[in-house]
Parts: sequence; C-alpha cells; structure tokens
Amino acid sequence: MSKTLTRMDLSEAVFREVGLSRNESAQLVESVLQHMSDALVEGETVKISSFGTFSVREKAKRMGRNPKTGEEVPISPRRVLSFRPSHLMKDRVAAGNSK
Repeated sequence: MSKTLTRMDLSEAVFREVGLSRNESAQLVESVLQHMSDALVEGETVKISSFGTFSVREKAKRMGRNPKTGEEVPISPRRVLSFRPSHLMKDRVAAGNSK
C-alpha cells in the first residue's frame, strides 16, 4: 500500500530539520500552501525550481457524452489546475523506479 504525504508530515519534517516548534512548523507549512493557493486562484503560475510548475488553464465549453446512455451533454467552461514536473523531478522519480 502506498503512503500519502500529508500537511502533518510536512510540518513534522520542518520541525525536525529547521528547529521551529511544532506549532510554528505547522503555521509555516500552512502559510506556504495558502500563498500557493491564493496565487493559483488569482490565475498566477506557481513555479518551484527543481520541483515543477502549477498553473490554471481555462477549458472551453464543449460537448461531452454520457457513457451510460450515449446522450450528448454540454460541458460548461471551467478552470482546471495542472502540474508539470521539472526535468529534475521526472529524473528523480524515474530513478526511483529502478531500485
């Protein structure tokens, strides 16, 4: 079963590696995530060197199809979040597969 990295895990890592209190570590992680979220909501791109880029794309209205009935259904225009990993991150993940 795969493990999921959570906010608490990130806070704990900051606590261990930076030396802030557990409460300060949690607040720091929350603050960083809030800044990233706010930027994305405003339509900004969030680029983290050696990690990847988060961006918001506008998807146009289009026709879709209900897979059960085959009926055509309009899909409303919407904003979607996308993530593009950096080449370094892709290489790290690929190297992890060969262990």
